[in-house]
Amino acid sequence: MVEHLVFLTGHLAKIRLENVLAGLEKRDFTYDIVDIGVKVAALMTEEIIKRRLKCPSGADRVVLPGRFRGDIERLTAEFGVRFVRGPDEIADLPAFLGRKGRAIDLSRHDVRIFAEIVDASALPLDVLLERARALAAAGADVIDLGCLPDTPFGHLQEAIRRLKAEGLSVSVDSADLAELEAAAEAGADFLLSLTEHTLDLAIRHKVTPVLIPAIPGDLDSLGRVIEMAREAGIDFIVDPVLDPIHFGFAASLGRFIEARRRWPDAPMLMGTGNLTELTDADSSGVTAVLLGLCSELSIGNVLVVNVSPHTVRTVEEHDRARRIMHAAKRDGALPKGYDQGLLQVHDRKPFPFTTNDIEALANTVRDANFRIMTAADGVHVFNVRGHRTGQDVFSFFPDLNVATDGAHAFYLGAELTKAEIAWKLGKRYVQDEPLAWGVAVPEKTDDRTRLAEAGHTLRAKKEGK
Repeated sequence: MVEHLVFLTGHLAKIRLENVLAGLEKRDFTYDIVDIGVKVAALMTEEIIKRRLKCPSGADRVVLPGRFRGDIERLTAEFGVRFVRGPDEIADLPAFLGRKGRAIDLSRHDVRIFAEIVDASALPLDVLLERARALAAAGADVIDLGCLPDTPFGHLQEAIRRLKAEGLSVSVDSADLAELEAAAEAGADFLLSLTEHTLDLAIRHKVTPVLIPAIPGDLDSLGRVIEMAREAGIDFIVDPVLDPIHFGFAASLGRFIEARRRWPDAPMLMGTGNLTELTDADSSGVTAVLLGLCSELSIGNVLVVNVSPHTVRTVEEHDRARRIMHAAKRDGALPKGYDQGLLQVHDRKPFPFTTNDIEALANTVRDANFRIMTAADGVHVFNVRGHRTGQDVFSFFPDLNVATDGAHAFYLGAELTKAEIAWKLGKRYVQDEPLAWGVAVPEKTDDRTRLAEAGHTLRAKKEGK
């Protein structure tokens, strides 16, 4: 007989749950989804379930969220149907059910990335072109040439032509009208940033301007330049301007919200650099929040800057964030469980094995090769001669008896240090594999159809070096 499952969930997770179940391949069960009437699924209680659940007839199992706190047996007795806890995350539901789910599609997005080269005027042409290519490879859609005050940009037009010849879109960011005029004449696609007093330049050259208020923070000024652009029949992008924290940040967020209310169909841009560059915090999290705001407000353009070394991967982070937010918005879901690229310092599930799991495995080992694993209680290293656990790997390294085996000692030192770093940060550790840092570190491409080559220390040992 075909099993009938009932999945209990809350408002926020319902659409995502529907999409995951609908995407299961070769589903050999039927199901119902019941929104129990709470916002967050994990907050449902036994009493809520007892009061609100009307279990569909013919149910064989009721699947609860993995984080449900309550007595499963009491619910089973109450309803006469077996209750079970599912996985903590909806993304793990296919594996819980023994099925393969539909692959998460991050191929699409609806945000265009302008990546600014802030010192373009000070760079030789070959260096500028090399940097532009790297930005495009990282995910930039438009190369923004930043012009510096009191710094001549004699090769501006040549740079624009060369970039355009390579198939790149180009914008120019300058407070000097003469530079913007030269950029428009050379074929720039966008000009940053024009006001009601300077819009005529874009009208004459039929180039797309990014519009800002003539008076900082004045949406009425922004409204006037929008009307002027509409009357002229030219395309434009609106930037209410995002300010740094403690220098108008909260008010500027309000401007973006109000601008979207006033001009619901106007293309908009958000310059994220005032947050990512001017806040000492990992830029991936800041970017995720800002791209989430862009997703909610349908802001289709972002201006990205990398000056501070801590934002070195900012284009890659914006690229991944726009894809995650687009997928979550499409699914009507939280931006959670789609991709690990922005979880650079911590992992959602750092310890796939419990201490008991590792102890059981250690008891089966019959050789001298060291296995290294992590669990919530620390780093575990074991072989046939013993099982050691600690939170400071240097404390038990002397007990491993490899003092006369230089290659092995070097290998264990490197691996144990990596394991301790992973444990302390809450990252997943896999022996002989690099730690995953999301988009912060380019991923190593491996051929998964072939066995890995022996490492340097093992080769040295085999060769008798």
